[in-house]
This record gives sequence, C-alpha cells and structure tokens, in this order.
Amino acid sequence: MTIEYLKRGKPDAERAQDDAKTRAIVEAGLAEIETGGDAAVRAMSERFDDYSPASFRLSEAEIQNLIAQLTPREMEDIRFAQDQVRNFAQAQRDSMLDIEVETMPGVILGHKNIPVQSVGCYVPGGKFPMVASAHMSVATASVAGVPRIIACTPPFKGKPNPAVIAAMHMGGAHEIYVMGGIQAVGAMALGTETIDPVHMLVGPGNAFVAEAKRQLFGRVGIDLFAGPTETMVIADDTVDAEMCATDLLGQAEHGYNSPAVLLTNSRKLAEATVSEIARILTILPTADTARTSWEDYGEIILCDTYEEMLKVADDVASEHVQVMTDRDDWFLENMTCYGALFLGPRTNVANGDKVIGTNHTLPTKKAGRYTGGLWVGKYLKTHSYQKITTDAAAAEIGAYGSRLCILEGFVGHAEQCNLRVRRYGGVNVPYGEGAPARDAAE
Repeated sequence: MTIEYLKRGKPDAERAQDDAKTRAIVEAGLAEIETGGDAAVRAMSERFDDYSPASFRLSEAEIQNLIAQLTPREMEDIRFAQDQVRNFAQAQRDSMLDIEVETMPGVILGHKNIPVQSVGCYVPGGKFPMVASAHMSVATASVAGVPRIIACTPPFKGKPNPAVIAAMHMGGAHEIYVMGGIQAVGAMALGTETIDPVHMLVGPGNAFVAEAKRQLFGRVGIDLFAGPTETMVIADDTVDAEMCATDLLGQAEHGYNSPAVLLTNSRKLAEATVSEIARILTILPTADTARTSWEDYGEIILCDTYEEMLKVADDVASEHVQVMTDRDDWFLENMTCYGALFLGPRTNVANGDKVIGTNHTLPTKKAGRYTGGLWVGKYLKTHSYQKITTDAAAAEIGAYGSRLCILEGFVGHAEQCNLRVRRYGGVNVPYGEGAPARDAAE
C-alpha cells in the first residue's frame, strides 16, 4: 500500500493545544452564566459581540419588521429551501413508526416515538449569516413535533440579520433571541431568570459553540459534535483541477480552521489542483480566510488504488465527502464513516449546505465513525413499554424472571416475580427462592 501526503495540515499536537485553550475559555464562560444568569449573558454579549439590547428576545413586532426588510425574491428563496428541508424531513419522519407486537400469548411489547419537549437551536451568524442553519435545525424540529423551539443567533454587524430571523420564524421557532457563542448556548442549556432551560441543544457553530455543547452534554442532550467545517474531495482523472480546487476552497472559506482534503489516485490532478488553488486565491473575495484554512489545515493525499482511497476516507471520516470518480456508487456502497456524501460532479457540498433538502448539520472530528448528522429522528425519543394481559402469561414470565433473578442474587427482584406467580399462577413460592421449574408449575 502506497499512501503519499503531498501536503499536510497542522500537526495533531498543535491542534490539541488549540482545543485545550478553547476548552478553558468555554468552561469559564459557562460557570459565569450558571452563577450570574442574565447579567452574565449580557456582560458576555457586550464583551464578545459589542451588543446589549433592551431585550435579547425579539418581540413579534420586531420579527415582522425585520422580515419586511427582505425582498420578495429573498423570501421566495427561503421558502423554497425550507420546503426542500421539510419535505425530506417529513419523509424521514414517516419512516419512523410506533410499534406494538404480541411476542407470546398475553405479552404485549411496544415503543413510541416521542418528541423532545424543548429544543434550543443555535444558528451561526457572526461572520456569515447562516440562513440555511435555521432550516436545518428549526424547521426539522417543527416537523418532529417539538412543542417548544427556541432559536439563538448572534448579531450580524451589530444588529439582527433579517434573513436569519425570517428563516427562524418561518421554520417554526416559538422564541427568538439575538445572542451568540458561549452565552447563547449556555443560556439555552442552563437557563437564566428570563430564559427557561431546554432539554436539548442542536445546531452547528464555531469551536467555542461546539465545545460548549460538549461540556453541557449530559445536563442536556445534543445533536452531535459539529465543529469547524470539514470537506474531502475524492477524485480521479474523470474531473479537472478547477472542479477540485473550487470544491475545496468553497468550504475552506467557512473559517480559519476548516480542514479541506483532496484524496486522489492521480498525481497529475493533485499537482494541477495545487496550481488551481493558488490561482483562485488571487480572485476569491474570501481568500484571507480560505488561504489560512488551506495553508494550516489543507491536505493532499495520493493513493495508488481506489481501495486505498476508500480506507483513507473512512479513517479521516470527513464531514462532507465530495466523490467525483468513475465509480461513485461503489464509494456509496462501501464507505462507512462520513457525515454526508455528495456523489458526482453535478452535485456539490454547497447544495447540501443551503437548499437541496438533506441536513447540513453533520459530524466532525471523526464523529462520523459513530453517528450520522442532524435529522428529524434526533428530536425523537424512542420509549418502550410492556403489558401483560393474561394470568397465564404473568405466571409464566414471572417464573422465568424469578429464577433468573435468583441466578444473579437479586432476591428482591425475584420476589416481584414470585408475587405474580403466586397471585396469577396459584403456585406458592417461598420468599428468597426462585419459582419452580415450568413443568412443575403446570
């Protein structure tokens, strides 16, 4: 096996140092919110966003005033995108059925899919107003039937962004707050004097938002660890360098620490992509961000075979994987660790980010090894229930249960079963003993 790195990003040790700094800042910030409540949230908003309104929660009048600032074309585009997201989320929801089965005569088992009762949706927007993130979190929660949806987004250039607020409102948010970063995530999860805490946090964000969610997990549920955007382009010589470079830099512009990886079996394509990236960076308006991200986190990995490419791709477990080869469906069939796949040159990650209908909140930092992305099912809790409807079933299950409890030494557990054996089966079982064998009971 020959796997050659033509370009590497920051060493893992340096990335770990960055993570440690972020972890300490977030820990201190959450402690401030827990003890200081609204006052701490306001102080952090002033410190980080230079924003201190009379109320962080928008009134209905303020929401409508912001929506009125959008053009009809902008409103139609938002509606179209939300329709695509809602339609796919509804199809997913329809696939999740409640069940009830009789596993043996008189024994009924089932499960119900119950929505999480309150969700806090974080919508990034400090650097770029992430209108699409409102569709992905708020609208999907609405399809799931969540009864209380609150949404937070940071101010954009010192004030609420009309398009983001419109998307939140149209998506079904019941409460909308203009707050960003640690203070928003902390306020939603921990609660303050004016904000009731939620049961679950969802939505992407920068490294501080992702770390805040990680530290709060357990006190509240989270969708997944969605940190800085990652993208991988898997390509062979069926596509050209312009396509590869465009798809890499299109995601690298998200932030200064967005990994972008080209995985290929064509040295010619790899070298041409390097040149094409340099060319595009001279004309890209967001080049300052994209260049730093590419220089520090960009990688080019050259393999001999498609099998090697598959192995590397699953090991990296990138958030977005753009596949442009002569065997795209082969990668679909065989890849196991990723956030979302974008198959073929006609498809691209930006479509998934903004409009096509799949959810763009996806696992990063190898989390794709154990979870998929945000979807309607993340807002649903599958709860089981049991019911025994006949005396015979109560006695039979009770006898098995009693003996198995005694096998483990749980006498009190066994007595729960024995009581049913005595009451419904007419068999006297002394306290502290397992029920008799089934044939003796019969």
